[in-house]
Parts: sequence; C-alpha cells; structure tokens
Amino acid sequence: MDGNAMTTAPKVVNGINVDDLFALIDGVRKDPAKGKTQWRVATTWQGQTRSRAEVEGFGIGDDEVPRHFTIDIDEPSELGGSNRFANPQEHLIAALNACIMVGYVAQCAVHGITLENLAIETEGEIDLRGFLGIDPAVTRGYDNLRYKVRIKGNGTKEQFAEIHEAVMATSPNFYNLSRPVALKPTLVVE
Repeated sequence: MDGNAMTTAPKVVNGINVDDLFALIDGVRKDPAKGKTQWRVATTWQGQTRSRAEVEGFGIGDDEVPRHFTIDIDEPSELGGSNRFANPQEHLIAALNACIMVGYVAQCAVHGITLENLAIETEGEIDLRGFLGIDPAVTRGYDNLRYKVRIKGNGTKEQFAEIHEAVMATSPNFYNLSRPVALKPTLVVE
C-alpha cells in the first residue's frame, strides 16, 4: 500500500447520497442546533400583476449558505395579469409537490428502493367570490387540496405504503398546508 487511505464511493440511491443523508441525520440528532434552518425570500413588484421573488441564501445551523435564484410570478390574463409566468397558486401547489417528492425520493433511497417513476398530481378549487371580497362567507383559499402520487420502483406495495405515511408525517410543506401557520405581518410605509 502506498500510504493513501482507501476511499469508498458513497452509496447513492435515486441520485441521493445516502451516506451524506445519514450523516446529516446523525449530526442533527447529536446537536439539534445543527438542524435549525432559516428560509427567506424577498419579493418585489414588477408591474401589473407580476412580481419577482429572489432567494439570496438560507441558514442552517450556524452557517449561511448563499443561493441565488429568481422566481417570476404573474396571473393569467383572465385575472388581470399578462399570463407570462405561473401564478401564486401554481407556485404554492408546485412547492407542495416538490417538497413531498423530495420526501418520497429520500425515503425510498434510505430504504434501498430504486425508483423508476414518480409523479404527483395536485388540484384544488378557489372561489373568486372570497378573493374578490364579494362574499365574506366564502373561503378565500382552498378548502382542500387533493393529490395523487404515482410511484413505481423495486419496492413492495407495503414498503411504498409505509413510505407514503412517513412522507406525510415529515414533509414540511405537507405540514405547512395541512394546519394553520401563524403569519406575523409588519407594514412599513415609505
């Protein structure tokens, strides 16, 4: 041997580095402060019903991680917009789908299940009478969102059912949308 330490390739399932995932879990288990995350998005008006959300980074534990993303948002022309980008509801549903999708991929990876296909379809209705202030008795948002997960891989039906339950129990956006979240607004008039 030439003195170099032997390295082993990380275990990767469904594109997820399972070794890193377990290391994260173990690190947070040992030091809960490492599991504290902070998410921020700044949104500015871009004219008409268009807005731009900008992500500059997030905090995890004591670290600040730079990330630079721009998300453009608009409304359909039928709702006063220019129909150039997905609207806030579509972003909300996409964020739910993406969050729970990560859960399925990671849970399958942890269980050694290789995925062939994963798709999530979500839908819900909003009555514009509430949003437009026409009838205060009408809900301004969704009464419910329905989603269907289509999953295929080398797991059993029982394994997929267990993973489905685990995702619903641990997904941040499933949690955020399935119960009230306290919003604490501040208005600054310049």
